Amino acid sequence: MTTAKAFEIRGVHVLVGMLAFFGIVIAINVAFAIAAVGSFPGEDVRRSYLQGLNYNAVLAERRDQAAAGWQARASLIETESGPAVRVVLHDADGRPIEQAALEGQLRWRADARRDRELAFEPRADGAYVAPLETLLAGRWAMRARARGANGEGLDFEAELTWPPSR
Repeated sequence: MTTAKAFEIRGVHVLVGMLAFFGIVIAINVAFAIAAVGSFPGEDVRRSYLQGLNYNAVLAERRDQAAAGWQARASLIETESGPAVRVVLHDADGRPIEQAALEGQLRWRADARRDRELAFEPRADGAYVAPLETLLAGRWAMRARARGANGEGLDFEAELTWPPSR
């Protein structure tokens, strides 16, 4: 009569198990890292190094903007033709700014391919509206620049959510 020998875990079994476990973990991490860098390389602003070199000029411009006292309020609204970005501009005394030139961009942070340039149209009481055809639900970041006839102006940013909460 033969007896079956009981399986015994030896050091080589533990070594192979650990190497297999960590090999799988490392392979998955490498795959995720390749997918992450391929979908978003990490550069949010083009030529960020050159912008850093000119940062003192940016600070001086922001001081001038603060002295002008312009204020902006931005929101996403529903219009008859679809969603739109609405910006209301006021001067330091609270009067609406009627004759400003606005340019801006609506940004989807997770995917730069969804970013949109905004073309603002003036409305009454310092309001400016940029119509959009469609808009994906979620949080959007808006960067805009308003300039007056005398060169004064304001660079501003806003976090906007679509659809707007009621």
